[in-house]
Order: sequence, then structure tokens, then C-alpha cells
Amino acid sequence: MRFNFASFSSRRAMPFLGQDWRSPGWSWIKTEDGWKRCEPWTEGLEGENNRCGASHGTILNSEDEEIFNNEEHEYASKKRKKDHFRNDRNTQCFYREKWIYVHKESTRERHGYCTLGEAFNRLDFFSAVQDARRFTYVARLLQLIAKSQLTSLSGVAQKNYFNVLDKIVQKVLDDHQNPRLIKDLLQDLSSTLCILIRGVGKSVLVGNINIWVCRLETILNWQQQLQNLQMTEQVDSGLTLSDLPVHMLSNILYRFSDGWDIVTLGQVTPTLSALSEDRRLWKKLCQYHFGEKQFCRHLILSEKGHIEWKLMYFALQKHYPTKEQYGDTLHFCRHCSILFWKDSGHPCTAADPDSCFTPVSPQHFIDLFKF
Repeated sequence: MRFNFASFSSRRAMPFLGQDWRSPGWSWIKTEDGWKRCEPWTEGLEGENNRCGASHGTILNSEDEEIFNNEEHEYASKKRKKDHFRNDRNTQCFYREKWIYVHKESTRERHGYCTLGEAFNRLDFFSAVQDARRFTYVARLLQLIAKSQLTSLSGVAQKNYFNVLDKIVQKVLDDHQNPRLIKDLLQDLSSTLCILIRGVGKSVLVGNINIWVCRLETILNWQQQLQNLQMTEQVDSGLTLSDLPVHMLSNILYRFSDGWDIVTLGQVTPTLSALSEDRRLWKKLCQYHFGEKQFCRHLILSEKGHIEWKLMYFALQKHYPTKEQYGDTLHFCRHCSILFWKDSGHPCTAADPDSCFTPVSPQHFIDLFKF
């Protein structure tokens, strides 16, 4: 059997590598270097677009202008847009559709699979950090990744992860909100990195070990900044928390689902301190997060024989996970296999879309991208 080297060399130049060109929302253009993916419109490319339009005006005569109408000219201009910011670590791709098709294997229609780094961009986690409803969700997701997924992050996923983390830390330093949550996140991340960096030579981390050492130094610097964070006292002559009646203050405490938030609020005034020690408040909190079988295993009684619900809550918290509450979460469409933010939606083709939606917890999100 003879091997035809001529036919092999003619087929050697593939038009593209990686994900199939029929993937939703992507456009491809042919260049001298091969096929390249068109990125969405950005302001940085507007100048080049105008220059390309001006050059066309000098080449085309009056007869040709009748052929190229405005729509065709716009399409031709979009084809000339290139990815100028791919190597810029502070510049992220902007996608108008904030959803991603989750597929874990190649098919005849789709080649390759979606990655965690791609999901960070397509779901626009960089803007989600600025949304108060999504902030806790994103922070919890980063914390879970720090505990268990650092060794499996690709280079792109690492860059996106630390860019989102940088935005979160800067936001907390600016508005002084949720510092305890981010302190816990950075503590878990630094502890995990210290352990993994000691394993140098065992290929436990993807990338150069010196890059991870620099990242660890940045994390330690963030921790120091948060440790030195001073809450500025707001001078306001209007209504304050102390001016509210006792029953309203009690109602506010009953709205909390985190015991540490109750403890923190109890340090504000003597009245709130007394209300934060209410046994019924901690009993309701324990019943919300844990079951009766768990109560029996970690029962704590006082000298008088009463159940210490506050102590039980923090004891149970060490052994069992608490229920998670978020203002806005990601949802997964079982019909379309698409992951999306609920208020952003996605182009669903199901007859009854709402019946196909499933809320996605941070842990479930990580499981979707385990291969």
C-alpha cells in the first residue's frame, strides 16, 4: 500500500483548531494565518473600523457603491475586526448573551467541550460582582474552587479566576461591604496555595511555580489590606437603626439566615445585643438549617437543663453544611443544556420553559465542568 505524500501535504493545513465553527454565537473569518474567530464589537476597535471604511470609500467608485448597501458594508467591516486584546489580562471579552451551552463531549454538531475559563467570560462574572444579588453567589463559587479545584484550572481559567477575585477585593475595599465573607475566601485560598506550593516538583499546579508564588504574595497583601480596613462612621442626622422600635429590630434579626450576622449586629447597641441572645431566635435558626437527627447527635444543655440553641448552632455548623441563600443564582435548562442567569434568560425552544429550569448551586456549577 503506497502512501500519497502529496495529498497529505495538501490536507495538512487545517482551517481551524479547537471548537467546531458551528458553535452558537460565533463567527469565523478567513485570514492569511488561517481561520480566526470574530469577537463581539468593542470600542477599542471602532477606530480601525472607521479606517477600514475610509479605505473602502477611496477604492469603490460610484457604480460599486450601488452594490454595497449599508448592511453589506457593516458586515464587511465586522469581518475585519481582530482580537487586539486577547493577551491583555485586564481586558475581558464582552458577550451580549450571558449564557453558555454546557456539553462534555464531541458530537457531529459540536466539537470539543466548554471549559470553566470560558464560562467565567460567557456568564459575565466580572459584571456579576457589581450586582449585590449575585455577589455572594460568585464569592461562594470562588471559595469552593479555592478549596478543591485549583490544581485542575487551566491557564485561561486561572487568569479569569484571579481577575474576578481582584474585582471582588477592590469592591470590598471601596464600599466596605461583606469583608468577613472575603476574608474567609482569601484565608481558604492562601491555605490551599501554601500546601500546594510545597509540592513543587510533583506537578500539582498548572503553570510556572513562580507565578503561583507571586499570586500568593498578592493574596497575602489583600489580606493585610482587609485587616487594616477601617469602617468610617457615617454622619447622618436622619433616622438610624437605634431609633427603630424594639419589635422592628427583633423582626430584622429574624430575617437573617447566618448566625455570624446576628452576632455582628448584636455588637452595635446594647438593645441589639440583648435581642441577639434570644433563645427562640437561635432555635428557629437551628431548625431552618438542620434536622432533628442532627440535634440529637450534638445536644448541648445548660446547668438548668435548657437547650443552648446558640451554642448548638455553631457546633452543628462545624459538622454539617448550612442552607445557602442567594439573591440571584445561575439556572440550568434541561431542555437546551444551557447555563444562564435567571433574569438574563436564554433562547429556549421548549414548549414550557419554566418547567425545564433548575437552580444551580455553586457546588453544582463546579460539578458541571468536571470531566
